[in-house]
Amino acid sequence: MSWSLKCLPIIVAALLASIAPAFAHTADISTAKITPEKDHSYQVDVGFLATDLERIFSETMAERAGVELSQPGVLETEIGKLIQRRVAMHDAEGHACAGRVDYAGEDPSNADSALVKLKFDCSSVPGQVFYDAGKLLAAAGSKAKHLVTLTGANAGETMLRPADPPLDLSKPLETVWQLMWKFVQAGVEHILTGYDHISFLIAILLWATRVWPVVKIVTAFTVSHSVTLSLAALDIVTLPSQWVEAAIAASIIYVAVENFFSRRVDGRWRDTFLFGFVHGFGFASGLKELGVPANAVLPALASFNIGVELGQVAIVLVFVPALLLIDKQTGGKRSPQLVYALSAVIALLGAYWLLERVGALDFVLAHIGHSA
Repeated sequence: MSWSLKCLPIIVAALLASIAPAFAHTADISTAKITPEKDHSYQVDVGFLATDLERIFSETMAERAGVELSQPGVLETEIGKLIQRRVAMHDAEGHACAGRVDYAGEDPSNADSALVKLKFDCSSVPGQVFYDAGKLLAAAGSKAKHLVTLTGANAGETMLRPADPPLDLSKPLETVWQLMWKFVQAGVEHILTGYDHISFLIAILLWATRVWPVVKIVTAFTVSHSVTLSLAALDIVTLPSQWVEAAIAASIIYVAVENFFSRRVDGRWRDTFLFGFVHGFGFASGLKELGVPANAVLPALASFNIGVELGQVAIVLVFVPALLLIDKQTGGKRSPQLVYALSAVIALLGAYWLLERVGALDFVLAHIGHSA
């Protein structure tokens, strides 16, 4: 057996196992709605997915040494302080606007999100005001994204990343089409960091040795997930995210286990077409997390979907040629040992994600620990 054939399952298993404890996606997305008010004041509503805020909160425990979070209202107060310390408004010389927290807690419009309302009084700041979320983006991580919506006379939207400078509120923000390029990038990033979607694609392609079945598989997946991505993003059909993510995990288990019982490839486009509807709802959650601009829903949807497709094609163009190259080193035939090894790893990951998403993982791990 060649070196590459021996090592590929080990390398893929190590890579996939290293991300097993993670959820399907680490969104690292936050939003800010900036509303200018009279007397040179600003209302800033900062929104987070609850999972992202929980991660940032847990990583900054040192800031709350000695604070008893179990007392009523303390948790919300500390969340407000956490965001207040990382969001600022100031002029070019660094003169800061006075800020306070008006509200911190669950987003009334979305039970899966948290909301912090900040008020900034810039009446004593002489220069042009800048919105500075640099510390917030640094806390969220290198892949963080911060979608800013500005209302009022200079209304517009933009997406900030950790390397971006503070936002000059006197200048026009991005046009719809400039913002759309960022949605394309977000779509690519969503699938390339969506380890469950990658696992699904790898599992379903493991027996593929010809181009045409691969084309049918990818096309079927694209068609079906585009349908549900559109329906969910437009709020025509919505499903609970927990059960969507659980169904995605179940689809991974199914296609991975199927590799042990069937080498049928020509008909697997039916699997991807069926399961693509489920994965589309997962893609839609990534788009919604970005906060789709109200005046650009369709361009944002199209751009994000294009990004997803580009990421998907990139995965296929890397993985399938790698398999064919290994085939050449093993007499032109697909090694069953290779397929079974990778399928077993992917099936185990799918089981891990499924138990995690239905809330049964801690129970199972505790039971295994007790049995041991």
